[in-house]
Amino acid sequence: MVSIIKLLQFKYLAGPLLVILSSIFFGCTKYGPVFLQSERSQYNQAIQKTNDEQLLLNLVRLKYHDNPLFMEVHSIASQFTLQNDIGISTQLQTGAKGIFTPDASTFVEERPTISYSPLHGENFVQSVLTAVSLKNIVLLFHSGWSVDRIFKVCLQRINKLKNAPSASGPTPKIAPKTGKFFKAVNFLRQLQSQGGLDLVYRVSDGESQLVIHISEAFKNSQPANQFARSINAAIGQTSYVFGAPSIKDKQSIDIVTRSLLGVMFYLSEAVEVPKQDILEGRVTLTKTDEGEVFDWAEITGELLRIHNSPNPPVDVSLLIFYRNYWFYISDSDLVSKSTFSLLAQIYALQAEDGG
Repeated sequence: MVSIIKLLQFKYLAGPLLVILSSIFFGCTKYGPVFLQSERSQYNQAIQKTNDEQLLLNLVRLKYHDNPLFMEVHSIASQFTLQNDIGISTQLQTGAKGIFTPDASTFVEERPTISYSPLHGENFVQSVLTAVSLKNIVLLFHSGWSVDRIFKVCLQRINKLKNAPSASGPTPKIAPKTGKFFKAVNFLRQLQSQGGLDLVYRVSDGESQLVIHISEAFKNSQPANQFARSINAAIGQTSYVFGAPSIKDKQSIDIVTRSLLGVMFYLSEAVEVPKQDILEGRVTLTKTDEGEVFDWAEITGELLRIHNSPNPPVDVSLLIFYRNYWFYISDSDLVSKSTFSLLAQIYALQAEDGG
């Protein structure tokens, strides 16, 4: 009789136990891949988002003459702890056998360890202050960026054509001139869009050079001729060689690039400051030769626009909170989003060179 009772008990226990044990076993085998698929994507998005927010924050800081700071994420170690609670409850009813109810629950606890630190030191400072190399400019061009966007952001001067060199530092008080420079690079953009332009990097006699190649079919086109005239070069050539102005009696045309910090100062002029901050003198006010307030959108408007709002805005691609205001880039502003992506790539190139 005792053996029969034990057999019946095992019969009623075996089913629930099998269900519980199988769920735990098969659940454990699936947790690893599931966590990898979900958590890796989330960390990837978080790092990308915070990197962009940090870059935007530093642009706003520079506009206010505040010191920028970069924090680098070195590593992320995420540990998951799986806990299973198992229980069986029974309810006895008159005239019925024991009814067993399985009870199982699983808890997953994540314990991430994130290692990050501020970027500083001689190597990083030098990378920030070192001029963007001609090699990197050519690399950006062949990565698909438009030549006018690259040149407007990265160059201070082509021969005698100036692209707001004073904007490579804190906001200048006198409005810079960029009109002739912008016209020249727009001619190059026309050639690029027609498939008649190429950029090449080379080293000649120890000098880094950037060579603009115009295809034979376009060497006498209107954009090619206009560009040649703008830089005081011979018309009808298929190649124009540019190099640093430090070497005397050279055949190349002068070209001067900005440093990474200079690029950021330049693009920080795209930050639209609240009127109250302007009235209280929290930013430098740039004026024209006639004494009128200069609108920086005349220079940066075709590259980047960073808006401000006292309340959290909608339709945003990126935003940060600073000095009691929200600063943001509109999600529908594709031009600004493109220029900001270019800035992120320049930062990555320069930071790697300084590493």
